[in-house]
Amino acid sequence: MTTAVTAGSAQARRDELAAFLRSRRERISPEQAGVPRTARRRTPGLRREEVAFLAAVGVTWYTWLEQGRAINVSPGVLDAVVRALQMDPTERAHAFALAGTVDPHPATACSPVTETTLRTMHKLAPYPATVKNARYDILAANQAYADVFGDPQELAPEHRNALWLMATSERWRTQFVERDAMLPVIVAKFRQAMAEHVAEPAWQARLDGLLAASEEFRALWELHEVAPMAPHVKRYLHPDPGIGMLRLEHRHLWLSPDAGGHRLVAYVPVDEESERRLEKLAARGGALAG
Repeated sequence: MTTAVTAGSAQARRDELAAFLRSRRERISPEQAGVPRTARRRTPGLRREEVAFLAAVGVTWYTWLEQGRAINVSPGVLDAVVRALQMDPTERAHAFALAGTVDPHPATACSPVTETTLRTMHKLAPYPATVKNARYDILAANQAYADVFGDPQELAPEHRNALWLMATSERWRTQFVERDAMLPVIVAKFRQAMAEHVAEPAWQARLDGLLAASEEFRALWELHEVAPMAPHVKRYLHPDPGIGMLRLEHRHLWLSPDAGGHRLVAYVPVDEESERRLEKLAARGGALAG
């Protein structure tokens, strides 16, 4: 029974992908695709052989794909088909999700952070604050966060991710005092969150990147541990000896349900000494800016 249901689900995905590809093919004119228009055309849009030519794939293979047959669809070949059909990022993500394969070039854009959220984040200074999504991507950060943990804007876009930094950054490895205990927890939280997004290309791309980059992450991922979100205290040894140890409670300030999974995260000092050191760091930054 389970096998039959699984097979039926796979065929339903293939049929949906086939219909989606046909609809995208039929909306593109030969002129848009740079294909000479012949005198007589019985179909709207492009012909199958024209899509196959533009994608550099076999006509028979592409025909089978549009017929929903059980054929192998590799990420690279589907990427070529998607490009030939001139899909936008939303359509592209939909095609890869239906195919059940990982987009080799996933869109990095996500729903924008609102101006209200950004103002709130900046008003939290001198407390470090950042806006993250459920994948731990760092979408925005205030100056206090940059002063304490490093400026995300100095990183490549694909590396602006707290889990990536915890697993691969030498600075985070040496300056988060409990880093070795923190990494298993954040990996378990990532697995818990990914359960709702397992078929989404952006999540799979993040996972694949971590698995390739970190042997430590691979070992932890194989444990299949899960954990919920919860407040906790982090000890962070700032690289400036004049600042030193900071004890900060990690607090999630959840946003509205329509915020695309974004959350505003504040790092609140748990003692007067940490408070004083954050204020000192902020004043130093203001003096430099002046």
